[in-house]
Amino acid sequence: MERLDPRTIHGTPDPLTQGGRGDLAGGTPAGRFDPWSYRDDAGVSGVDLVGYKVEASDGAVGKVDRASHEVNSSYLVVDTGPWIFGKKVMLPAGTVNHVDHDERKVYVDRSKEQIKAAPEYDVSTDADPAYREKLGGYYDDTYSSIPPDTAR
Repeated sequence: MERLDPRTIHGTPDPLTQGGRGDLAGGTPAGRFDPWSYRDDAGVSGVDLVGYKVEASDGAVGKVDRASHEVNSSYLVVDTGPWIFGKKVMLPAGTVNHVDHDERKVYVDRSKEQIKAAPEYDVSTDADPAYREKLGGYYDDTYSSIPPDTAR
């Protein structure tokens, strides 16, 4: 199976325009990445993703343990199993590239290393606005850190 290129989102040849903050599906009207909303064309609407496997751009991450569909506050909690010593990670909804319901897989457009380096998840802080701001800011910054593909 072909791996997803984090520079390519839903067939868009180069989403990293305008200084690294290009138009992203599901983003705000200005095209800014919205970490807490699923992209319109990700295939998430009305589906319970608990139990789906999660694939980063470079391999398996774990399984969805919990999924939220709250407006402007959606996320996945992923049980990483042995990959990160049984820890759980929170992935803001905006990181979901697409869902394959036949294979029961959620594809996110971040690498395993980016996910591992994210602010640590703690079930007692997942609703804390300061944690949400820190986590959302981390994933927002990871878009600007992906260098544009100049070979196209």
